[in-house]
Amino acid sequence: MWIDTHAHVTADAFDEDRPAVIDRASERKVDRIIAIGSGYGASECAAAARLAQQDQRIFASVGVHPHDAKDWNAESLAELKRWIDAPRVVALGECGLDYYYDNSPRREQREALAQQLALAREHRLPVIIHVRCQASDAYDEFLEIWKSESAGALEGTVHCFTGTTEFAKQALDQGLHISFSGILTFKKAQDLRDTAAIVPLDRVLIETDAPFLAPTPYRGKRNEPAFVTYVGQCLADIHKLPEQELAQITTANAERLFQLPALEQQA
Repeated sequence: MWIDTHAHVTADAFDEDRPAVIDRASERKVDRIIAIGSGYGASECAAAARLAQQDQRIFASVGVHPHDAKDWNAESLAELKRWIDAPRVVALGECGLDYYYDNSPRREQREALAQQLALAREHRLPVIIHVRCQASDAYDEFLEIWKSESAGALEGTVHCFTGTTEFAKQALDQGLHISFSGILTFKKAQDLRDTAAIVPLDRVLIETDAPFLAPTPYRGKRNEPAFVTYVGQCLADIHKLPEQELAQITTANAERLFQLPALEQQA
């Protein structure tokens, strides 16, 4: 069994066939999905949380994406607090720093991240981190904020990892997990595969980031949770493990980090 730890299944791209998309994942033995309530404004938190309550295969994460940090205010914080304790919400995020697109001023990105980390610490939730830049500035600043706000009391994962091996080591030193997406399968992603090879198996996760970043052989098409198996196959090859063993490892990691109930315990 597999777990897709990061999919935007409440995005508009799935409005016409969302139930079928989730069913296809189940058919490919992707038995659980974490729906990310971030990336489309604070209101997306409600959609993710509600979907998780409607479908036992879905869990939710709520947060404000760095692209939306320009809109971060007291109302955003109140919206998060409204949903953070909802049933089946298992993480806060994705939140972080994006200095690649700079869709929000960097100061506001840092403020939104710090406040969300404080909220996660208060509610004892793991955090799903987005960090992207062309240089090293976002990585360095993220680590500074994480160290300051975490105070050794937070867990989380750097999702859709595309950073350097050095940043991976620094993130691991801070107790973070590393999550790989379909990018891992891309022909020109050898540097990323080299980084994946050094990540300890007890700290690795897999995801789709659907509807984005479909893996080979679906690159360029709409991504969906069923395709997370291709990421798992690639990671298994990197570590020279049987695919089923890698599935068991990444599933156990996700269950532990997000405190997911075992399948037989679900209602």
